[in-house]
Amino acid sequence: MAEEKELCNCHKTKERPEKEYKDLINRLNRIEGQIRGIKGMVEKDAYCPDILIQVAAANAALNSFNKVLLANHIKTCVTEDIRQGKEGTVDELLATLQKLMK
Repeated sequence: MAEEKELCNCHKTKERPEKEYKDLINRLNRIEGQIRGIKGMVEKDAYCPDILIQVAAANAALNSFNKVLLANHIKTCVTEDIRQGKEGTVDELLATLQKLMK
């Protein structure tokens, strides 16, 4: 099971299984490539709708990343904290969801 550590009582960290880590990094690398591609399009004076379509694709990729990360968080961190009786975790999750839904 994933472990959490507290650093200076203000930041939590999570040790991820290798498969989860690689999946998240691969997704971020693809998103980074999409952003670099969009920058290149702007630098080459690409047609606005073409750039907007690529931005929408990058946004969709970020949303997908968030869904995967959130699901992993709920399945591991939140579940484990609830089992340990840490009631504040649910409030933290709700606050995070509020920020994601802005």
